Amino acid sequence: CYLANKITETNYHCEIKSTPGSIYNIEAIRSGELTIGVLQSDWQYHAYQGTGRYQKQGAFSELRSLFSVHAEPFTILARADSKIKQFEDLKGKRINIGTPHSGQRATMEMLLSLYKWDKKAFKEVFELTLNEQVKALCDDRVDAIIYVVGHPNSSIKEASGACRTKLVHVFGDKIDKLTAQTSYYQKAIIPGGMYRGSKGDTITFGVGAVVTTTSKLSEEVAYQLVKSVFENHEEFIQLHPAFKHLKKEAMVVNSITAPLHKGAIRYYKEVGLIK
Repeated sequence: CYLANKITETNYHCEIKSTPGSIYNIEAIRSGELTIGVLQSDWQYHAYQGTGRYQKQGAFSELRSLFSVHAEPFTILARADSKIKQFEDLKGKRINIGTPHSGQRATMEMLLSLYKWDKKAFKEVFELTLNEQVKALCDDRVDAIIYVVGHPNSSIKEASGACRTKLVHVFGDKIDKLTAQTSYYQKAIIPGGMYRGSKGDTITFGVGAVVTTTSKLSEEVAYQLVKSVFENHEEFIQLHPAFKHLKKEAMVVNSITAPLHKGAIRYYKEVGLIK
């Protein structure tokens, strides 16, 4: 919003709205409550195509991408004393699966379906918010908490600093097949040493975060917004630690699972980022 509000060519004003996550954002964009929202690439794909949880609703064909930002690995943080080393070890444990309408909850439900598990596979299941789950982990109310998030992440740093924790691997034949068969999931590594208690690399999979709108947004506003971000790229990547390694070329193609907005296309063609 900081960069968007520097635009003088339009009358739009950007305000930040905190939401539960991707699933909420999709419905808020559909209803017009949000003009622009950040979506996980997997749920952007399913909403645009009308597949998965959106099969009954049908394709949200007006959905449009502006640009992608950071990768968001599926991240499990467990108590160091929980004996959880990989995803399969979550069975019989106390876990937080996230709030309804959050992207992390939807991705966890996808994994439960992939592994043919239900909630009975766990000792206890919680639906805590991102802020609540950190305290629950360190208070020994849960054994593991879940994020779909870019790294480094302040909440994970907070948890790993407040109590003894470790990141958990998510890999194996099922994950290999998942990443091979889909365009929106990729294998991912969370570098070792980023958080206390996790010295080695953590193997997992992930999605991308995509700044998304609809075809109803005017071409000029989309053009000016994208132009503001890309022409202030060095300033933009300082806004969040996860943006540090963003390259302009990657932001135009990585994790984009709904068509680019025509205003974005206009700018990218002007500067040679697409032909």
